[in-house]
Amino acid sequence: MPNRNLSNLRENYKLGTLDINDCDSNPFNQFQTWLNQALTDKLFEPNGMQIATVGKNGMPSVRTVLLKEITDKGFVFYTNYESKKGIQLSENNHAAVVFWWREHERQVRIEGVIEKYDVEKSKKYFYSRPQGSQLAASVSPQSKKIPNRKYLDDLYEQYQAKYSQIKFPFPTNWGGYILIPYLFEFWQGRENRLHDRIEYIYEENLWTKQRLAP
Repeated sequence: MPNRNLSNLRENYKLGTLDINDCDSNPFNQFQTWLNQALTDKLFEPNGMQIATVGKNGMPSVRTVLLKEITDKGFVFYTNYESKKGIQLSENNHAAVVFWWREHERQVRIEGVIEKYDVEKSKKYFYSRPQGSQLAASVSPQSKKIPNRKYLDDLYEQYQAKYSQIKFPFPTNWGGYILIPYLFEFWQGRENRLHDRIEYIYEENLWTKQRLAP
């Protein structure tokens, strides 16, 4: 297999700038502004975020989840509580997420603590999903070893037949988490790798912002 020279791959970012004086004093508002622009321009999966968790063994894991709600308190996503990320969050409730909007040459990093979301709100969201997604959430023993794909497909078909005429029961091992931030970093790509980075830190009930070197 040819060894492509990755060291020669690079992009020069030219689309925008980010001045600290133009950033909202509240990072939630600044995030919403950038997210709205991503939604307006119909970027692919604008609510996709990579979440990094660390369990008691100290080994980090990262994967992509979907942001489903922003509250005054934080950022909500849903998953299986018995998944690898769920187990790690039960051992260490600190986590970090990254949003990458390639077409806008922007990145947002957020660090914070994780709490389980309100059960009734999790139920409401669960039943707003298509039935296929409801079935999949219960059928999949997320992060666990399975013998083959047929095992999963057969289980799905069994559940589908069983609950074709009745309401699907809410799975107690599935629900929401909310990331409560104590740090935001907004990154705007610039030419020659001299990127703009604005960081917000929450201390003593107050958000403060500062510029970071790229």
